[in-house]
Parts: sequence; C-alpha cells; structure tokens
Amino acid sequence: MTDTRTHLLTVGRGLAAQRGFTAVGLQELLKAAEVPKGSFYHYFPSKEAYGCALLESFVKGYKADLTQTLDNGALSARDRLLAYFSDWRLKQCSPRAEDRCLVVKLSAEVADLSPGMSAVLRDGIDAIVARLASVLRQGAADGSIGPTDDPEALATTFYQIWLGASLMASLARDDGPFTVAMTTTERLIPRP
Repeated sequence: MTDTRTHLLTVGRGLAAQRGFTAVGLQELLKAAEVPKGSFYHYFPSKEAYGCALLESFVKGYKADLTQTLDNGALSARDRLLAYFSDWRLKQCSPRAEDRCLVVKLSAEVADLSPGMSAVLRDGIDAIVARLASVLRQGAADGSIGPTDDPEALATTFYQIWLGASLMASLARDDGPFTVAMTTTERLIPRP
C-alpha cells in the first residue's frame, strides 16, 4: 500500500468527487481509508489543511496530464488545444466521479469557506490559463493559429466557457453544453 498520507488523499479524492468536500466528514474519510484519527492528524493539522493538500495533489496531477495534450509535439498547437478540450469533455462525462475535475466540483463549494483552498484553486486555474495562452502563442508561431492581441484573455475566455459547460452539463445530466462549448471554442480560435 502507498504511504498513509497519499492513501488519505486518494480516498478523499474519490469521496469529495462524489459528494463534495463539506459533505464528507472526517469519520467517514477515516473509516473508508481504514486509518486511525491520530494518523490523520499526524499529516494534517485540520480538515481545511487536508482540503488544501487534496487540491494541491489534484492540481499537481492535472498539470502532469496537461503535458500529454498541450505538449504533444506530434500535433499542431491548434490540434493540441482542441485535444485538451476534447479530453475535458470525456473526463467530465465519465460515469466515474473521480475521473472528473475536482476544480469544477469544488470551486463554488469552497470559495467562501476556505481562503486556503480557494488560493490553491485560483493558483491551479491561473496555471492552466497560462498554459493555454502559451499554446495560443505557439500556434501563432507555428502557423496553426492566427495571432491574437491578448492570448491570456482568450485563454481565460476558453476556460470560463468550459467551466460553465461543465456546470451546465452536470445540471442537465447530458453532454449538450460541451457540444456548444466545442463549437464556440473552434470559432474563437483565430484562423491563421
């Protein structure tokens, strides 16, 4: 078995993905992880500190996943951007809650509850937007995307479109909002 800290984060990720962070009590987490309370407090001084660690772990893994799509040298920058959003759609439509984005799941829930968790989410989103803006600039350089005056603003717009689509798809319980998001994204990517 992995170390106890990693195990607690893995089990908590699954529980939080299914029901949200505040809905999962410490006793439920400890029971599901089969870890005594003292072990939890050895690694995390509070549930909020645990929540920060949970989100930091997710963001770290997500950044590694970004490398597979956004740094894929076999694809043009435009195709990498579209592959990233296609992958987003697949993950958000997965029947397994733990496959879906924890940032999408927890953003609204923790925004007012935990400044620490909000900061982790904000930093993670900023890093994603920066990566998307970088791909837009690379696309202008490789000729697959037309130049844009403000790649950061366009990358932010894309992220917001897809975050909204994720929420709407969850409410509607279908993937129609992702179809609209992809069509809009393709239209907004500047043509070379």
